[in-house]
Order: sequence, then structure tokens, then C-alpha cells
Amino acid sequence: MESYKQARTQSQAGVPDKAQRYRWRELSLLVIPFIILVIGMVQLLLLTNTKLDPTAPFSTKSLPPIQGLIPIFGLIALMLVLNAIFSFKFSKADQYLLPAVAMITGIGVLMALRQGPDLNPFPNPKLGTYQLIWTIIGAVACVGTMFALRNLSFLQRYKYTFALLGLILVSFTVVNAFKVNLDSPTHDQVKIGPFSLQPSELLKIFIVVFFAGYLSENRDILAGRSNFRIGPFRLPPLRQLGPIMLMLVISLLFFLVVREIGLALLVYSIFLCMIYLGAGKISYVAVGLLGFFLFGFIGYMLLGYIRNRFATVGLDMVNWQDWSDATNLAASNQYLQIVQGIIALSSGGILGAGLGLGHPTIVPVSQSDMVFVALGEELGLAGLFAIIGLYLLIIYRGFRIAIEASDSFQQLLAAGLTSIFAIQTLIICAGNMKFFPLTGIPLPFLSYGGSSLIANFIIIGILLRISHQTGVEREGLA
Repeated sequence: MESYKQARTQSQAGVPDKAQRYRWRELSLLVIPFIILVIGMVQLLLLTNTKLDPTAPFSTKSLPPIQGLIPIFGLIALMLVLNAIFSFKFSKADQYLLPAVAMITGIGVLMALRQGPDLNPFPNPKLGTYQLIWTIIGAVACVGTMFALRNLSFLQRYKYTFALLGLILVSFTVVNAFKVNLDSPTHDQVKIGPFSLQPSELLKIFIVVFFAGYLSENRDILAGRSNFRIGPFRLPPLRQLGPIMLMLVISLLFFLVVREIGLALLVYSIFLCMIYLGAGKISYVAVGLLGFFLFGFIGYMLLGYIRNRFATVGLDMVNWQDWSDATNLAASNQYLQIVQGIIALSSGGILGAGLGLGHPTIVPVSQSDMVFVALGEELGLAGLFAIIGLYLLIIYRGFRIAIEASDSFQQLLAAGLTSIFAIQTLIICAGNMKFFPLTGIPLPFLSYGGSSLIANFIIIGILLRISHQTGVEREGLA
């Protein structure tokens, strides 16, 4: 009888444990993007019906059919499934990342659904459906990454293998670079049947894994005092500096051949962040910046398209009436993307034209390179601030995961992967607003494209895995 009472007591005690283990905070936060996305989808469908028959009076028959909400319902179901999986398998993982990612990804799906039918000159009504499919594949990759990385030291042990694999992937794109004009930018894409993949999206992850593994092993030497000097700057010994410089130079040479200045800038910025995080010396960053300006000047002098990109930064959009004939001609050709983007941003104002009420597809490549200005036209400055706030939340949680990680490799890995989001968002947003030369790298989770979405979800998976493992280790020590 006593054993029965004891077993019953243990069984009843186990119920609240399971209830407490469920990620209720994450689930409650997911409600916010769910409501916003449903409202946004309903608005798009109502506007579609209005365009078909502008004179029809509004009634219950004007309401969109339930079938039209399937893409958003599919995204909501996907996030609920992820929440359930995380609750039962990775309950200690960070509970703020998924809601923020769900909100940004949902906006990306909405914009693809909204822009696809109106794209000029090649409309694509299935663009939003494709983006949702890529989101599902990315979510699967995220969960798969979390299950696969049961032992994160695996990444550290095989850091050179990951670095080599990344370089091999990118080397496939070099062949395509010689098929076009040598003085024009190309996209690092590899054709596999009907699909186009960008190996550089995986390369940036592999580079961070390599830097994190190498810097964690040589942290004491790199942070120590060195007799190797360049002018007033002290550098680490060549034996420790050589491998990371070799990896950096090879990566930059690939991108110089492929002519993707945005990706070269991203890789170099990741290197500067990682070397500072690993060694904690500002002198290393100073020398790196000097090298950046040197290589940048060489690229500026050799490649005409880079000079054109910098020329757009100085374009006076306020006094456009004073443009010369040459400037007017350039504004209709090589400057067209930026000119139309600035016009779209200015027409959006503070609150925007409203989702579906603007004309973002006038801007070339608005579904990917210029998605930020497309959102600015329809959601306004307030909407852009909200989106930037979501990115800042992801970056904050990523660095918090890095600070709380249990060893130096996990700290550097989490911080390096978070830096990818920060640098990439800064580069593309500044380029869209003409603060910086425009590059072709995608805005995380918002720009249309499968390779970028999958890579970003893999990064989120690694961050969640690190945070879960940190929580489990802390619980075991308590």
C-alpha cells in the first residue's frame, strides 16, 4: 500500500514537471506574429478582390476564402510544430529566437506573395509559395542541425575539414565567373537541375566554425604579448597568424574572381569580428582595417562596376532638377535600382502606403536585393524601425547565448554566427538607403531565396543547440 502511494505521488509530481518544461513563453510570444501575419494576409486578399472589381460594394461576400489563408496557416502550423519539438527535445534552448524569426520570415513570405504577381518584367504568382517551401526546408534543416550536433566539439575537431569543404563549394562558382563580362558583378550560383544554389551561404558558416575552433585553441598565444610588429602595431606570431590569414586570403581571392564585393566584405568583416573576439586586441582590428582599405582601393581602381557603386552614394537625390544629361542617363541605367529605391522610401513616409497599396515592384529586384525599400514604401519608417528592432532582438539573444556558453569554442561560435546576422543586415540596409554601395547579399529571412533561408535557419539551429546545452549543463551543476 505504501509503495502504491509512493508511486502515485511520484506520478502526480511528474505532471507539473512536464507542464513546466513546455516552452509556454515561446508559445505566447508566437501569438503576436500569428495575429499580425493573418491580418496582413487578409488585407492582401481583400485588395486583390478590390482590384478585380473596384466598383463592387463591400459585403460578407468580399471576404477572402479560407483557402487564400493557407500559406499563412501553413507557416503558423510550422512554427507550432517547431515549438512542440523544442519543448520535448530542447526545452532549455532560448525562447525568444523562434518568435522573432517567425515574425521576420512571415513578413518575407507575405512580401513574396504580394510582389510575385506584379514583378516586372517576369511576374511569378508562385513566388510566395516557393518562399514558404524554402521556409519549411529551412525549418527542417534547423531541427536536423540541433539533433545532429549532440556534441559540439565535433565541429571543433573537424574545423579544417569544414574550411576545405566551404572552399570546394565556392570553387564551383569560379567557372561561371569567366562566362560573363570581366568588368561586371556576377552571382555565385551553381545550377543543379531547375534549382540555383549559392555555396557562399554555407561558406560563411564554415568560416566561422574554422575561426572559432582555431582561435579557441590558440587564444592564449594570440592574446599574449608578441614581438612581431608592423610599425606601432603588435601582431600574433606568424605560426598562429598564418592559417587564419591563409583561409582569409583564399576566400577573398575566390570572391575577387567571382566578383561579389558584398560577400568579400561580409567575409572580411566576420574575420575582423572573430579575431577581436578571440584575442581581445584592438591592434589586430586596426591592422585588418588598414588592409581592408588597401584592398578596397585596389578593387576600386581595377573594377569599373565598383566605381559605379560608389558613385551612387554621392548621387544628389534632393536636387535632381540640377542633374546633367550624363547623370540623367545614368539614373535610367546603372543607377536605376538605387534611384527607384530612394523614391520608394520617400513615398512611404512615416506610416507607409499600406501593405499591398504601394508599387514596390517598380524597383528592380525588389524581391531580394531591394526588399528593404519595398517594405519601407508599404510599411513606412515605423515599419522599418519595427523590423530593425526584430533583428536587434535576434542579435542580442545571439550574443547573450555566446556570453552564457560554457567554453571558449561555443562562445566564439555563437558570437561569430550572430555577427553574420549583424553585418549582413547592416550592409544591405545601408546599401538600400544609399549610405553604402549596394551589394547583392540577401537580407536575412526577408529576401527571397532558398540558399539564404536554409543557411540562416542552420545558424539559428546552432545557436539554439548551444543555448540548450548551456542550460542543461547549468541545471546539472545546480
